[in-house]
Amino acid sequence: METDPEPVADSATNPWRWFGIDVLCVLVFALVGMLSHGSPLSGYPGTAWPFIVGLVVAWIIPGTRDVPTILWPTGVVVWAVTTVVGLALRWATGGGVSGAFPLVTAVVLAILLIGWRVVPEVVQRRRERQGRYL
Repeated sequence: METDPEPVADSATNPWRWFGIDVLCVLVFALVGMLSHGSPLSGYPGTAWPFIVGLVVAWIIPGTRDVPTILWPTGVVVWAVTTVVGLALRWATGGGVSGAFPLVTAVVLAILLIGWRVVPEVVQRRRERQGRYL
């Protein structure tokens, strides 16, 4: 008796969609930060680029693209690398990193970059739970 093959998770076949969500999160982070400080939007590219570079570095790390929707380790690695590289580049190029900025950056990026990964995790667990009862 043959069984149907396990379906391939969409995240494994299309990691670019998940990378796009991460990019959107970083862009939202930069935009909200600028708006909350009353900064002119002409500085938006200069605010966003260090964290976009950090995100790209995170996605270059082996394994990130294999399972991009899981909280651990992917979500945490993407968040940590994006935050550290982004802050380092900002500091190296003369951008502000004083006061509470690094902490606020870390918290907001954690909420955004790890937070969206909760949804696929919950959906997967719900499917597994339902599958036990069928």
